[in-house]
Amino acid sequence: MKLTVLDEPRLEFSGGTRHIDPRHGITDYGPADATNTAVRTIRAGIVGTPASIQGLRRWFDGCRQPIAAKDSRLGRLFMPFPGFDTGTGFRSTLVWDSRLERPIRDRDLQRVAGLNPRDAVKAAVQLYAAELDVLDEEPGCDVVLIARPENLPERPSPEIDPDAPWKKAPPAEPVDDFRAVLKAMAMRYSRPIQIIRRSTWDPSFAPPGGDKPRLQDEATRAWNLHTALYYKAGGVPWRLPRESTDLDSCYVGVTFYRSGDHTTLETGVAQVFNQRGDGVIVRGAAAKVSRHDRQPHLAQGDAHALFGDALRRYRQ
Repeated sequence: MKLTVLDEPRLEFSGGTRHIDPRHGITDYGPADATNTAVRTIRAGIVGTPASIQGLRRWFDGCRQPIAAKDSRLGRLFMPFPGFDTGTGFRSTLVWDSRLERPIRDRDLQRVAGLNPRDAVKAAVQLYAAELDVLDEEPGCDVVLIARPENLPERPSPEIDPDAPWKKAPPAEPVDDFRAVLKAMAMRYSRPIQIIRRSTWDPSFAPPGGDKPRLQDEATRAWNLHTALYYKAGGVPWRLPRESTDLDSCYVGVTFYRSGDHTTLETGVAQVFNQRGDGVIVRGAAAKVSRHDRQPHLAQGDAHALFGDALRRYRQ
C-alpha cells in the first residue's frame, strides 16, 4: 500500500489572514467576512416545549462568555471557545425575540409519543411544521433552533458486517427519522433550521429507556453549533484562499431523501460551492435504490440534467 500525506490547506479569515485551524483563525482574526458582509447579529427563532425553549436560551446565553477547553494531553485537538459576542471570535451575537418563540404543548408531544414509531415521527413533524409556517412569515428571523422531542424513537444504528466493517447495511425495517423527515420538509422554507437534542444543552439528560449519550466537551459543542448558526445565517466563517480571477472549481454535494408520502426517493444537490465558499442550492429528480448495492442512484439522463443545472448556476 502506498500512502500520500496531504498538507493541511491554509484557510483564509478576516483581512486575508491565514491559518490551518478554523478555530484558531476565528479566535485570532475573526471570520472571513468580518470586514465587509459580516453577520453582526443572528435573530434566532426557537420551536420546542416551553422548558426546552428556556433551556436552549440559558445554554446559548452562557456561550456568550468564553468556555475553557477540555483538559487533555492532546491539547492541540481541543480549543477553548472564545464566546459568541460582537467583540470576540465570530464578532456576532444571538438576539432573542419572544415573537420568534413557538412553544409546543407537552401534552401534544406526549400524545404523539404513544403512537407507533412511524406515525409518531410523522405527527411530531406536523406539529413542528405548523410553527415553522408561522416563523417563515416573520421578517426578523434568520435561523430557527429546533428542540428535538425527547420521547421520539431514534433511528437504529446500522448493523456492521464483521467481515466488511466498512459496509453499513440498512436497518431490516425502515424507520422514519425525525431529523431527516423534518429537514426534508423544511427545504420549502426560506429560514434554515438547526436541530438540537436536549443532551447537547443539558448533559445530565438521559433519553427515556436509553443510556446517556457520549458527548463532546462543552467547548467543542459550542464551536460546532455556533459555526453552523453563523453559516446558516449567511456568514462566511472561513474560505480557501484563492484569487478571484482563479475561481475554476465547482464543488457539488448530493443528498437523497424520501418524499413526505414515502412513495419516491428524491434527490437534491445540497450545496454547490466555489473556492470562496459561495454556494447555491439546486434540486434534482427522483432516484432509485439499486438492487445490486442497495444505494440510491440517478438515471443517466437525470444525473446529466442535475449536474448541468449545477454548473449553469455556478457560472452565474
